[in-house]
Amino acid sequence: MSRTNTARITIGVLAKETDVAIDTIRFYEREGLLPPPVRSASGYRQYDRQAVEQVRFIRRAKYFGFTLEEIRDLLSLSCDHDAGVAGVNQRARERLAELDERIAQLTEIRNGLARLVEACPGEGSPDGCPIIQSMQRGDVPVVEFQNLEARSPRPAQTAEASCCQSDKRKASP
Repeated sequence: MSRTNTARITIGVLAKETDVAIDTIRFYEREGLLPPPVRSASGYRQYDRQAVEQVRFIRRAKYFGFTLEEIRDLLSLSCDHDAGVAGVNQRARERLAELDERIAQLTEIRNGLARLVEACPGEGSPDGCPIIQSMQRGDVPVVEFQNLEARSPRPAQTAEASCCQSDKRKASP
């Protein structure tokens, strides 16, 4: 099919059909995940139907936790008839191993918190709360995840000036 006979859609239609924001489409273009679209005489973007499938591919890959760089590789490999399937399979196996590791870490965190919640009376002095005691003593292992690195830790002063200290002052005669 020649380029002139190919049905074209606008960025708004592409965004609607793929359930993403127009700005996301523009971002994918800037990042090289979508090829630059043909422009109309008036400068409007005009996409072919392949762009719909490509944006859907990107969304599905993001759902599985692939980074934009990895998605770029997957898109490239999806067109490689010689080694593409092997490359995609290898990257998917790597992603699966990362997910398994993260699930194991989250399970460990969940189980530890569940034990503390079970041991906590839910009332009384903060001195008797195993949750607070565990966090103050540092019994809680620190687990960092790739997606949580952007979070900034709370300043130490904030933790020190907690409700526990004000309760101690109130309890003192």
